[in-house]
Amino acid sequence: MNIDNTHLCQHVIAPTLHYLEMYSPAALHMLLGVAKQESAGNPFCVDHQGLGLYQISSAQHRSVWDNYLAFQPDLASRVRGLASQHQFLKDPDSELITNLRYSTAIALMIFLQSEADAKKLQTEPLNPYWHKLYHEEIAVEEEAVLAKAV
Repeated sequence: MNIDNTHLCQHVIAPTLHYLEMYSPAALHMLLGVAKQESAGNPFCVDHQGLGLYQISSAQHRSVWDNYLAFQPDLASRVRGLASQHQFLKDPDSELITNLRYSTAIALMIFLQSEADAKKLQTEPLNPYWHKLYHEEIAVEEEAVLAKAV
């Protein structure tokens, strides 16, 4: 099941960005681009490298909470407000597959964690960031495999 671009923007991405008080056309287009590139718009996509619409890995998910949101309590509260009350406590990674607004917020947090400059959400085209942010972990793993092979 793939989600139409218009529906994804109107019913998931834009409302999430507005809720987080971080809406900008650049942020909306970046998140749409990541969703389309990483999962072809399939929210149930489970690749060996990531989960859900944005193909966020468990390690990225934990890193956002441990290394970014832990130091942004107001923002952490807003993001946690998007997660389901009980399931998040049992299996937080499942939210990346079943909860589109939560996974959208986490995808945005990955960007904010790496750039630490929310002003870029308003002023710059953001699509060049997606590959670096979503595939850096894979590149590190590939380098480790190659190093062992030599």
